[in-house]
Amino acid sequence: MASLSNSVKLKYIKLGYQYLVNHILTFFLIPILMGFLIKILSLGPDQIYEIGSSLHFDLLQFLGSSLIIFFATVYFMSKPRSVYLVDYACFKPPASYRVPHATLVEHLRLSNKDNPEIVEFQRRILQRSGLGDETCLAPANLYIPPTPSLEASRAEAELILFSVIDDLLKKTGTKTKDIDILIVNCSVVSPTPSLSAMVINKYKLRSNIKSFNLSGMGCSASLISIDLARDLLQVHPNSCAIVVSTEITTPNYYSGNERSMVLTNCLFRMGGAAILLSNKKADRSRSKYQLLHLVRTHKGADDKAYRCIHEQEDTQGIQGVSLSKDLMLIAGEALKSNITTIGPLAFEHFCIHAGGRGVIDELQKKLQLSAKDVEASRMTLHRFGNTSSSSICGFKCNSAVWKCNRTITTPTDGPWLDCIGRYPVSTSQVLDL
Repeated sequence: MASLSNSVKLKYIKLGYQYLVNHILTFFLIPILMGFLIKILSLGPDQIYEIGSSLHFDLLQFLGSSLIIFFATVYFMSKPRSVYLVDYACFKPPASYRVPHATLVEHLRLSNKDNPEIVEFQRRILQRSGLGDETCLAPANLYIPPTPSLEASRAEAELILFSVIDDLLKKTGTKTKDIDILIVNCSVVSPTPSLSAMVINKYKLRSNIKSFNLSGMGCSASLISIDLARDLLQVHPNSCAIVVSTEITTPNYYSGNERSMVLTNCLFRMGGAAILLSNKKADRSRSKYQLLHLVRTHKGADDKAYRCIHEQEDTQGIQGVSLSKDLMLIAGEALKSNITTIGPLAFEHFCIHAGGRGVIDELQKKLQLSAKDVEASRMTLHRFGNTSSSSICGFKCNSAVWKCNRTITTPTDGPWLDCIGRYPVSTSQVLDL
């Protein structure tokens, strides 16, 4: 009990100290203003007039100077805090999780012996998908037949989340006690306790951490998370936030016969990323990027847009995610709305969501980009597949504009380290499977 009491006391001491630091200017000015007001009220009219007469200054000059100081103070107090991306870490799955096209096609044949037509359909999709032979799936999806379960989903989540957070903390030298905000996003898997609670428990994060768990927001969830982190960093000074993005593939394998629902088998793969954001001035010099703009476009009010990516059960009661044939048209319409706002800005580089060969082709066409502009996205799709929200923090129908703060040296670690020398490769051909 004594230990618990001391712990509680220490917690409230820390909270009190943090509150004092955040409001030090208010605490300093209020007693001075109160003392000045009490002194003025204690004087009579004649005394106030004598004091005013004895002061040799131009009243207009005084008022002018006061207004300048007032508006300057208001400007600096209301100026948005700069948000810096200190560093990031990306997940590299174990080599044993690799699924070459030939392996996946054979897996589909063995799992769908009674429906060769749906196997042939998926084989044709894979031929034109733009994915390479080194993409990875969770172990549960490699069994014949696949064996997805809540336990397997949690195991995949722990592997991805803990790996990228460990790497991020090591790269940035950040201590867990210094994390003020945690945001985790995963669209399909939303267990109880949440994925953010899983992270808090693993790293024993502070009890007053501002924690959020986002689900059901698809491939744009990473930018929605960054938008949330930016807003939180505006009202919490001297803070840092960790944003973790992933999509758990274990429950996403679809074993039915609906063509609109088997596309996820062909495109989505394991992936994850963790990002450290900060509004601390001390982090400016070591940060890689600064967030300049973030523009969100939401088309959920439109029925077709609302149902273009829809988790549902097919006629046989098998659950999966349906991708509408209108998806690219709807994405193009959303892009028009987004580009109207973000278009006047000048960019040197583009980071387009590696959602699929068709997605990249459509964005390249709409934005009139060169092959060089979209090369990074095509190569990411080839090497890792569509890893959903973890693949990008750049241009989608939610778009972020980052300014590079310094020359970025060639990484000495990360998922690209052992394969970057083989890229770029051609992804335009139809594969022979």
